[in-house]
Amino acid sequence: MAEMEHAAHAMGSHHGDMGLHMRMTSPRPASSEDRQRANAIVEELRPAIDRYRDFHAAERDGYRIFLPDIPQKMYHFTNWAYGMAAAFRFDPTRPTSLLYEKESDGYRLIGAMYTARPKATEAELDRRVPLSMAQWHAHVNICLAPRGLEAEMRGPHPQFGPRGSIASEADCSAVGGRWRPQLFGWMVHVYPFQKDPAEVWSLERQMAD
Repeated sequence: MAEMEHAAHAMGSHHGDMGLHMRMTSPRPASSEDRQRANAIVEELRPAIDRYRDFHAAERDGYRIFLPDIPQKMYHFTNWAYGMAAAFRFDPTRPTSLLYEKESDGYRLIGAMYTARPKATEAELDRRVPLSMAQWHAHVNICLAPRGLEAEMRGPHPQFGPRGSIASEADCSAVGGRWRPQLFGWMVHVYPFQKDPAEVWSLERQMAD
């Protein structure tokens, strides 16, 4: 878990080098059926998480803030039990993480994140959330720093980590790094309180956040 926290810290601090380490699902032509499926997910999710506008309620229900001491544009409150369950089945009412923005007196709920197992196929992901409406992403080709050098991943021009210049297993092994073909599972953000339908599954906001 410690190495994941170092990597997540590095990942959250800057997204400029994510091209080497980000895999996206392929867009598909939209259909009315896909729109209906995506809308149905949002209609189930919105009332299910509305009570979590009070982040204390989220904490009482098992959601825990990830890396609370690190300044972030968006904070994940993660329910690890829901994340484990998501590896086997999709429940629109139980997202793995809730997404919050920091406010002076707490946190403001802005959305949720669904996850799937790392080896999920695009067909499996499409059955959960249609790929014509949203793009899932995965953090891939990660060379974690050798133990004791994790701070290097948070530097301005790192070799290691999710922003690092190393993106192959051979190069990682050559410098004593710890290769991870994929860090965490597949993820997709949804912003169910947005009034503009284009913003509900916005890829641009997902990447910016």
